[in-house]
Amino acid sequence: MRRELHAEWTKLRTLTATPWLVLAIVAVTVGMSAAVSAAVSCSSAGCGHDAGKLSLAGIQLSQAAVAMLAVLAVSGEYSTGMIRTTLTAMPRRTAVLAAKAAVLAGIALAAGVVAVAASLLAGRLILPSSGFTPAHGYPLLSLADGAMLRAAVGSVLYLALVALLSLGMAAAVRDSAVAMGAVLCLLYLFPIVALMLGDPDWHRQLAQISPDAGLAIQATADLGELPVRPWAGLGVLAAWAAAALTGGGLLLRLRDA
Repeated sequence: MRRELHAEWTKLRTLTATPWLVLAIVAVTVGMSAAVSAAVSCSSAGCGHDAGKLSLAGIQLSQAAVAMLAVLAVSGEYSTGMIRTTLTAMPRRTAVLAAKAAVLAGIALAAGVVAVAASLLAGRLILPSSGFTPAHGYPLLSLADGAMLRAAVGSVLYLALVALLSLGMAAAVRDSAVAMGAVLCLLYLFPIVALMLGDPDWHRQLAQISPDAGLAIQATADLGELPVRPWAGLGVLAAWAAAALTGGGLLLRLRDA
């Protein structure tokens, strides 16, 4: 497995797009989170906003960059024909996919830690000027708060799971456009369809099984109103990622390169 890990790390870090996408993950997360923190105001006590979730809002956009990086890690090899060389040199296809998953997850976790830490710092500096003050019932954001720590750690894990979901999809369909379209539909279109349903019961049930349920991990207030509990929501996304990787791994073994 060491050989596969070294090979996949070498391939991914030498891709021209990799550093730019990692930079985009951090920049988009921090930029959008700061913008949302500055745009929302709290003029009185109990204004109904979740300050922790606001400070991490950029994750909802930067997940697209994570998905793109994961898709390129697989589809790029198919588009150039390099996958044949890879599978000839390393015939254990399951090990190759596992190595890709490990390397991608590691990069997503590293980028996520930086992005989340910077977003929380931005929120800590910006939110008080928007009215999120102790006087209004909002203490300064701090990882000493258990709910905030869970939201921060969970957001980093969320990005890693999105990477694994996208990798599994790309391994299954092999085409970058199709894989990217499928992942974006799951992450963005699925929740929109759920919101459009008039029946609140159906809306709640769809929200509970959507990959988007993983974002419940960011909630630090009003947890009883969520369609799914924070860690359970992240578990839903983990199940989607596991299913995608399993399906992609089986197809990788059964099909010719």
